[in-house]
Amino acid sequence: MSAPAVPEKATEAVLVKSERMPEGAITVEGHDFDRRAPAAAAAAAAAAPGADSAAPVDWQRVLDDFGRTGFQGLHLAQAVEEVKRMITWRLSDEPVKDTDDEDLRTEEARRGVKCTIFLAFTSNMISCGVREVIRFLAQHRMVDVITTTGGGVEEDLMKCMEPHYIGSFALRGRELRLRGHNRIGNLVVPNVNYCAFEDWMAPVLNEMHDEQESDGVSWTPSSMIKRFGERIANPESVWYWCAKNDIPVFCPAITDGSVGDMVFFHSYKRPGFKIDIADDIRAINDMALRAKRSGMLILGGGMVKHHTCNANLMRNGADYSVFINTGNEFDGSDSGARPDEAVSWGKIKLDAAPVKVYADASLIFPILVGQTFARIGERIPEHTAELEAWRAGAQAREEARKARHAREDAERAEEARLVQVAKEEADKPTA
Repeated sequence: MSAPAVPEKATEAVLVKSERMPEGAITVEGHDFDRRAPAAAAAAAAAAPGADSAAPVDWQRVLDDFGRTGFQGLHLAQAVEEVKRMITWRLSDEPVKDTDDEDLRTEEARRGVKCTIFLAFTSNMISCGVREVIRFLAQHRMVDVITTTGGGVEEDLMKCMEPHYIGSFALRGRELRLRGHNRIGNLVVPNVNYCAFEDWMAPVLNEMHDEQESDGVSWTPSSMIKRFGERIANPESVWYWCAKNDIPVFCPAITDGSVGDMVFFHSYKRPGFKIDIADDIRAINDMALRAKRSGMLILGGGMVKHHTCNANLMRNGADYSVFINTGNEFDGSDSGARPDEAVSWGKIKLDAAPVKVYADASLIFPILVGQTFARIGERIPEHTAELEAWRAGAQAREEARKARHAREDAERAEEARLVQVAKEEADKPTA
């Protein structure tokens, strides 16, 4: 008895004939750690004959190979290329138009006109070590506009007074509360940090209130943040460099956090302080309108993402866009929306090539900056020197901080002792 034939229907379904891939299609191939440059292999062998001759990992090649890895490795590689386009574009790349201003018709003038880069991030980027990456961008004026949340404003300033600490996602909320410790993911922020911020903030708020009353100053969130940056006088601060480099920082939700708490307390002690958000919406939208090209680099979602995208709607969309977040679009949130949704609203241009990386920005953003701004961005040497000079005094400042803590602990201990003595005296039986 002969074997039954494979059903023709199954064969047709499984063995569908495929078309040839187009010429130049990119093949998938990840990094091969055994494939080393001959010079590196020879150097390793010469350094230790007979020993393990593995050369140091060439991390640049690892990162370069993400472009053929697929999934979010591919998206990261595409984000690198998109940010490079933001950084390198010049008006001189475009032909002169009849509508161009007279002062922008020469090659030299056009080479000086760059893409306006909008950087937006949620407060957790300041809470974690990404703050130092953002500071680098502000220090060297590598971005032109920043949007953040209230927590981002206060925590940058707070870190100039007291540090945040590494913790764990598993720390119990009740135990932390009883210790006066606050958890941000796997970070811990002692409440003393907020107390230090309040002590610093109160006189600055009074100063601004004085100027409102005596000089008619109308304080916007961006002008408040600029004043904070001027008063903190610490080159480890993002807002210090934004103030120094005239990078506007927009935060329509500035009262959503500790700054709002301070404004609340201030309103009882001295009513009448006003914050004007109307001037800031005009300012950020005008910056988008004036941009010859615009790029958006957005970490996280929520208000910062929408506020930045909405400003670029005023110019019929950003030319370059990179989103980094873990949100998904199935719930209809703007936070999780893909760039293509922003295209439908006119917030990203129709012919743009936007990229979204689905990943934790604390992991991706330092790599992205290392591959782009840190490699091809223009640094300001005197600003590097200023930060290094400040860091030279780090040990003395740390010793002073610990001495202050010791005094405060001793004062609290003495207060507790006196309270206990008073309680014991009150509990003594009367004669």
